[in-house]
Amino acid sequence: MRGLAIKDVAERTGIAAATIRVWEQRYGFPEPARTGSGYRVYTDADVDALKRVSALREGGLSVPAALTRAREAGGGSDRPSIFGAIASSEDALASRPLRKGTLLAISRAIEDETLARAAAPVVVGAFQSARNYAVVAHRYERLARNADACVVFADFDALRKRRGRPTEIPIAPEDALGNEWAVVVDAPGYAACLLAWETPESQRDEQLPDGERRFEALWTLDPRIVRRAALVGAALAGRADAALGRRLEALLHDRPLAFEAPTPALTALTNRIVGYLD
Repeated sequence: MRGLAIKDVAERTGIAAATIRVWEQRYGFPEPARTGSGYRVYTDADVDALKRVSALREGGLSVPAALTRAREAGGGSDRPSIFGAIASSEDALASRPLRKGTLLAISRAIEDETLARAAAPVVVGAFQSARNYAVVAHRYERLARNADACVVFADFDALRKRRGRPTEIPIAPEDALGNEWAVVVDAPGYAACLLAWETPESQRDEQLPDGERRFEALWTLDPRIVRRAALVGAALAGRADAALGRRLEALLHDRPLAFEAPTPALTALTNRIVGYLD
């Protein structure tokens, strides 16, 4: 079994091997695999998680609190996929096939409702290609002006961080996120997300009209699921810029969940969706 020995993890993280063992025994974190001989075997994801713990400890958190936050953020950090992390969670939502045209309508509704009612949101978007993002860049620039943070993923040629504008994060060709669609909004009093991945059949069909491309999609106003999706986005952003990832995670952990009764938001959002589809 290939992997990292505990001494390698200690060297990479600056955390003593004895401390890592204590955390495993006392808190069950990290959870290394074991060889047939019983030796611990760690992964790069374990290293990333322990680095997050170290950073959170330096920020003043207790060990249990830091480990809890690292677990939450790491729920998606070893999955290069926001959709995959949410679809495989314990309270996973049922997905359904949707055309690109329908996804556009739902996305516009979420974005419009965010502009209308969300104060200081954290916004995460995934667009597959920079060409797709360019079509809606003006909308995300408006969102960014009122957001605590706004990050967008696409096949950009470089990482771009500009004050008051969305942070553009490049996706590598091999990233699963390159096949995904995401609109995630986490704000006090309002939470919504739409997640989707393009089916292999749709990707292979070069004759398929753009608006007819097919996706497996899920969307929700459940604040706990939206928060989880936002944290996965933060973890993925941290791969491109560690300081950015830490800032996003801190923003999300420092705000309350949007526990407003979902009925008013759901009604308003549904009305917007119908308006786009009609």
